[in-house]
Amino acid sequence: MTETESTGRAHSAGGEQDALAAENDIELRLGANLTHLPIVRSIAANLAARADFDLDAISDLRLAVDEACSTLITSAENGSTMRCRFTIESDELRFHGTVPSPDQDPPSTASFGWKVLTTLADSATTWLEPAGEISPDGAAPDAVFDGTHGRVHVELTKRKPTLT
Repeated sequence: MTETESTGRAHSAGGEQDALAAENDIELRLGANLTHLPIVRSIAANLAARADFDLDAISDLRLAVDEACSTLITSAENGSTMRCRFTIESDELRFHGTVPSPDQDPPSTASFGWKVLTTLADSATTWLEPAGEISPDGAAPDAVFDGTHGRVHVELTKRKPTLT
């Protein structure tokens, strides 16, 4: 079963602003550029393999993360940085990505790419954090605070398959 959500308001990202949990979280920052997609895909696949996901789940996660990052990059402010966080739990792997964006609406959940993403992941969410809700203390150093730029977020979860 797949859950999807798209809202036009800030959304709690499961502690996205919280400190990294040393054993369960991996965060990377890279230029919001399509040429960096292979790096994020490789990290997603490696983490899933190390968490004992099966080959099909690893492949699904790799493609879902690729689509999530593509969505973020196409919404990103030129020259900005994309933040990606992977959280590993005993039975699931969560991905949360965010970029500064001039967009006034969250990414469309009616696009073909979003349909692919939600087919591959067990849950997927996207939202726009408006510029007025971002404080310089809680945002990334690359964020723009001129009152017109917010942050686009995409979060997805892939669970380990269970044998029935």
